[in-house]
Amino acid sequence: GIFIGVSINHVAVDGTSYWHFWNTWSEIHRSTNDCKQIYVSNPPVHKRWFPEGYGPALHLPFTHADEFISGYEAPPLRERIFHFSSKSIASLKAKANEENNTDKISSFQALSALVWRSIIQANGLPHNQLTNCRLAANNRHRLDPPLPQTYFGNSINPMKTTTTVAELLEHSWGWAALLLNQSVANHSDSSIRDFVNGWLNSRHVYQLATLFDSNSVMMGSSPRFDVYGNEFGLGKAVAVRSGYANKFVGKVTGYPGYEGGGSVDLEICLPPESMRALESDEEFMAAVSFPV
Repeated sequence: GIFIGVSINHVAVDGTSYWHFWNTWSEIHRSTNDCKQIYVSNPPVHKRWFPEGYGPALHLPFTHADEFISGYEAPPLRERIFHFSSKSIASLKAKANEENNTDKISSFQALSALVWRSIIQANGLPHNQLTNCRLAANNRHRLDPPLPQTYFGNSINPMKTTTTVAELLEHSWGWAALLLNQSVANHSDSSIRDFVNGWLNSRHVYQLATLFDSNSVMMGSSPRFDVYGNEFGLGKAVAVRSGYANKFVGKVTGYPGYEGGGSVDLEICLPPESMRALESDEEFMAAVSFPV
């Protein structure tokens, strides 16, 4: 087989821009026009966004690289891809909304809640431990005025929902889905600007070892990205996989399923014993259509 890979620093772009690059590269490759006259349907917008009164250069309070550069070595992990069909996800969404007497919980919120609760249960954490579920939230359309979807850069927040292990496990995953829904509803222009202004007032460089913790779950990437529409003369790709970087306990990477139609593949990273527990979780595995 042939593998096509791209690596880019997350400081430069987020998942939206990363797959925008792939989609544009594929469109250029498929073009039959002369290379000097290639038309790109959705060109990237390179104009930088800064809060009013800031930019384009922001000074960091460091005098030596050791103050903001550190290495990170992931613990021993097992990675596995779990596939969820569109029918299974629709069932999860319907169940979560029915349980909470609402129609506002999305498919991905329902799926994320099931994954959060299942992973925390598999990790066997103390019941008084705080646990978070972070969703990688695109800020472009949430800002006022909004940024274009083709804004090329990094415009996301790891939107955090917090509870205790006891509360999470004593309730159903439908309860957790409503918590996630409320966090999404509260993620607005004002909360984004508060986050940015907080960083401007206390500037620092994020370190992977301290940004995330092994008591929580991080839902990264998105099943909405156009992954399988990319064509480089070899036919449709058979699978997508992420590389070694940014892997830690509870990291979940979401991709659209190969067959499309709203199906989802989740790449889950856990310690070996936790992965065995997750694979033995009847409620979780009942939602899995088949493991890849």
